Amino acid sequence: METPLTSAEPMLWSGWGDPAKAAELPAPVRDLLAELLGVRAPAVPAATFGEVRLPPVALPPPVLAALATVVGDEHVRADDDARIRHTRGKSTPDLLLMRAGDASDAPDAVVLPGSHDEVAAVLRLCAEHRVAVVPFGGGTSVVGGLVAARHGFAGVVALDLARLNRLVSVDPVSMVAELEPGLRAPQAEQLLAGHGLTLGHFPQSYEYATLGGFAAARSSGQASAGYGRFDDMVAGLTVATPRGTLEIGRAPRSAAGPDLRQVFLGSEGALGVITSLRLRVHRTPAVRAYEGWRFGSFAAGTAAVRRLAQEGPPPTVLRLSDETETMVGLAKPADLGAAGRDSGCLLVAGFEGAPGDVAHRRDRAAAVLAEAGGVHLGPEPGEKWAQGRFSAPYLRDSLLAAGATVETLETAGFWSNLPRLYDAVRLALLGALGSPLVMCHISHVYATGASLYFTVVTAQTADPLAQWAAAKHAANEAIVQAGGTISHHHGVGRDHREAYAAEIGDLGGEILRGIKERLDPAGILNPGVLIP
Repeated sequence: METPLTSAEPMLWSGWGDPAKAAELPAPVRDLLAELLGVRAPAVPAATFGEVRLPPVALPPPVLAALATVVGDEHVRADDDARIRHTRGKSTPDLLLMRAGDASDAPDAVVLPGSHDEVAAVLRLCAEHRVAVVPFGGGTSVVGGLVAARHGFAGVVALDLARLNRLVSVDPVSMVAELEPGLRAPQAEQLLAGHGLTLGHFPQSYEYATLGGFAAARSSGQASAGYGRFDDMVAGLTVATPRGTLEIGRAPRSAAGPDLRQVFLGSEGALGVITSLRLRVHRTPAVRAYEGWRFGSFAAGTAAVRRLAQEGPPPTVLRLSDETETMVGLAKPADLGAAGRDSGCLLVAGFEGAPGDVAHRRDRAAAVLAEAGGVHLGPEPGEKWAQGRFSAPYLRDSLLAAGATVETLETAGFWSNLPRLYDAVRLALLGALGSPLVMCHISHVYATGASLYFTVVTAQTADPLAQWAAAKHAANEAIVQAGGTISHHHGVGRDHREAYAAEIGDLGGEILRGIKERLDPAGILNPGVLIP
């Protein structure tokens, strides 16, 4: 087994990522926000760490002592620091609550198991004492996936999997590696790089999200056009449940009944805790080349993207921003506000692999894009996007601090329905918020359809939580009515549970509840999340 050399530093408790990267918006951008949207600095400053309001620990001391017997005294924490850092995820409502000093959803304790057996023992103990368990990876959920319903439980623990952070084995013949779920994505890449390998999974949450979280939420990375979604990479799983252990995945594909891997991929910790993943890996690419193209309209760019998705050759990264996102410059966060007003739609194409393969796919893709009306912009736009592709969450923190409400939401649909879905979500957000900036890009493509990823910016009202709740409800209804899926890669959590129930229907909900009852009879696993 191998463990990472880099340490997993904690995220900013009231925002995203590395506290050292937090930055105030430049004055010209603040002025632009004030002029376009009427954004004003919040009347009340954000709470400091010492001002955060925590509820008292509800767990009885004998239960805390029993947990310590399983994982060790030092791995059961009920101090303020641990509880605050495991409160909620990183959605805009989550951050607004933390900035207001509200940690009312904090767990009573944080438990850090060091092995599958310890995870299983903790689940048995918590089932016996009716303690709710929230599996916790990187804490990056943006759909309310880390807030347990407390009613009927003796308390809530966050089951932090950070100590399960090893590369267990590499099978270079099958190109499969077994890794533990607590590894953050950069740590996993570091360990695999020692074997000349990569997962090729680079979502915007890359810096802090974990492998277990990727599987539990069906994550999709920014290079999904080339490497596939994370759930496509999963060859096998080990899962601990209150009823026992499952070892799933004996072959790449099987006709031996329904694929039980799919029960736990996307299950968000409500059905079991993933303790090991066997993942498809790739050789580290020798060449990475990114470039930009301009299309006159989002419709023209979408048609070109569809051709590449259906006829090939697919780039490794394929991302098309609509007119508003291109104009604002959000496709390249470092250039926010610097793009011209006649900039059309920016398409970023990235190619990774062996030199000959990259050259071939790049030339073929260029022919398709040029024939579809694209104008080649050279490497600069693509390289700038690649350099700043993990910076957008930091930008959101800066916008919140400046007095703007900013949030993202995403969906997916078939190509023939994508224009209707795009219009429906935009109109819903405009109707709920008045005159916000609504931006969108296509970033995950398939032969049959694609994902739409929206970013919304508006001035904060006196009650920004209620402001966004109304907008989110309107957008969710629009997605359902327009025939899209409620989530392409963010998951369901609590925020999408009602819309998810509508998407799968009454019988689908019964099936999920039946599985939940069999695996988790006491209902301790992430109660209130996912299950309709």
